Amino acid sequence: MTNIVGHVAALNRYPVKSMAGERLDMAEVDWQGIEGDRQYAFVRKANGTRFPWLTAREVPAMVLHHARFADPAAPKTSAVLIDTPDGAAVSLHDPSLHGHLEAAAGEPVGLIQVARGIYDSMPISIVTTASHAQVETAHGSTLDPRRFRSNLVIESALPVSDWRGLRLAFGNGEDGAVVQMADPIPRCALITIDPDTAAKEPRILRTVAQQFGNAYGVYATPARPGLIRAGDPVRVID
Repeated sequence: MTNIVGHVAALNRYPVKSMAGERLDMAEVDWQGIEGDRQYAFVRKANGTRFPWLTAREVPAMVLHHARFADPAAPKTSAVLIDTPDGAAVSLHDPSLHGHLEAAAGEPVGLIQVARGIYDSMPISIVTTASHAQVETAHGSTLDPRRFRSNLVIESALPVSDWRGLRLAFGNGEDGAVVQMADPIPRCALITIDPDTAAKEPRILRTVAQQFGNAYGVYATPARPGLIRAGDPVRVID
């Protein structure tokens, strides 16, 4: 038995970790996650820890760089372009881009590609409009959903926490993806960074930490490869 619990309101992919991403009409989900998501990351060359990534925590202006695949339908083979804050469109491999990030970071940086995706924990992040509205109410003002970098925003009257441990199916056909909902997503200072200005608002993290156990959204893993389309119905599978 299945039960429709909402519809896909937004579908996002982030080709480069910590940079702004691209809004999609359709995405392919394989066993690693959304194809092309977090496929690249900049690293701090002198950092020997398990978290060597250069992120907007170190360089907030990274969120002002928009990463996109030149051929969005073929992320496995497509070049990646970066729309910079000054209006230029450059290759992800452009030396001037790397030099700019090194100067901002104050240390040597490199670029790596991992086909399975460079995730902090699990590959797919999901939130509902109801959950987002709860955070806005607690915070006392509207919050741009882009701050939270979710892959899927589901239009639903239900909080996303209701679906922990359940499976969600997308679309009406056999080509639709199925995901297994898992754990709440712990949040860090990244959500304090304005996606349009890179200015920081620490109070947002305090709201999420103090009133929501420092969680926003729920992680998911692929349970059946397939497609997810904007507007797809979303069903809970018993």
